[in-house]
Amino acid sequence: MAKLFIVPTPIGNLGDITFRAVEVLKTADMILAEDTRTSSVLLNHLSIKKPLLPYHKFNEHGILGHILDRIRAGNDVALVSDAGTPGISDPGFLLVRECVAQGIDVETLPGATAFVPALIDSGFPCDKFCFEGFLPQKKGKQKILQQLAQEPRTIVFYESPYRIVKTLEMIRDIFLHEPQISVSREISKKFEETVRGTAKELLEHFAVKPPKGEFVVVVEGNRDKKSKNSDAMENLPSFTDGRE
Repeated sequence: MAKLFIVPTPIGNLGDITFRAVEVLKTADMILAEDTRTSSVLLNHLSIKKPLLPYHKFNEHGILGHILDRIRAGNDVALVSDAGTPGISDPGFLLVRECVAQGIDVETLPGATAFVPALIDSGFPCDKFCFEGFLPQKKGKQKILQQLAQEPRTIVFYESPYRIVKTLEMIRDIFLHEPQISVSREISKKFEETVRGTAKELLEHFAVKPPKGEFVVVVEGNRDKKSKNSDAMENLPSFTDGRE
């Protein structure tokens, strides 16, 4: 039976695409693209000519049935987003969920996603972390940040250049333990940059150098919360199985 392939694409340097991703894109019967113009640049670079169908948040519900019909008819379909892995803050979840529900095979290729290199570059613990995608633009953002201020794990989320300063101001005012923050932009591109410091220090940086490009924000976990959680675990009563 035909299947749906989830194909990560480069987030910057076109050389980051995997050999397997190229093979799938070459053999797929149809490619779903978040923006056909953006995907055409990559496909032309790879000398791949395939039927392209727009698939984005504004039409994903309307064309879902058509895509499922194509797969059931024996067509392998590959889904790509503008950059990175579909489904990670990009369209894809709805289609994957419906394929799974209807017994259609889904094969997700490993590959590029922006938050992983940014997380590792931060130097913060990455054995445990929480990924928040894009925070709400307005409503609910303050409440989410208030909850995250108590989070002992490393926090990762995406932010636009138009909202990064406001978000850092909110972190400065809400995160009273003044965590270290790492902000990365243009990952794998010519002007890739990572800046580190407290929210106050980063705001001073962006006051001199206005933000450009999409950002991955990595916030150090609340160490005070970690310490309290560790103390609580140490103070738990011990139990035996009666064989002592």
